[in-house]
Amino acid sequence: MNQTKIISRILFYICALLSAGYIITLAYSIFCLITGYAVTPYKEGQFLHINFPFTEQPFLNIENNYPYMIFSFILVLITYGIFFWLSARVFKVFFQQKLFTQENITQLKKFYLYNIFLPLPLVMIASFFVEVESMIWGLVFIHFMLGIFCLFLANIFKQGLHLQNEQDLFI
Repeated sequence: MNQTKIISRILFYICALLSAGYIITLAYSIFCLITGYAVTPYKEGQFLHINFPFTEQPFLNIENNYPYMIFSFILVLITYGIFFWLSARVFKVFFQQKLFTQENITQLKKFYLYNIFLPLPLVMIASFFVEVESMIWGLVFIHFMLGIFCLFLANIFKQGLHLQNEQDLFI
């Protein structure tokens, strides 16, 4: 079990950093797009460079149209920021002193609900406004499978909590 705690702690910090990276990138990008700061048009205005802060070095390259900015850029940054934050919370479950708690089950439930019910509707809505590449449908399937796996884990944890509560009553 010690190995699981070490690995889950490492993955917790990695996912927390990735989540922070996505959210900071989102905030910086929205700030730049709204204010025009560090934004450089190129290819006759078809695309935009969002530059690294205080430089002219491109950081992000995006298409210069609102459907792309909303559905293929901002929405992706938001959803993956949340995904990695929820992932970090799931990994945190596995290095707690007590595994089978209602709080841990809640963390697993948030993760599986997010992954089962959010990606498909978002991609379907986005497909009305932007072209959705075939690889994206594969990612939707992967998120669905992650959600199902986490649903199984949550049910195992519910059973474990139930057994743990029964043992506490008899001891």
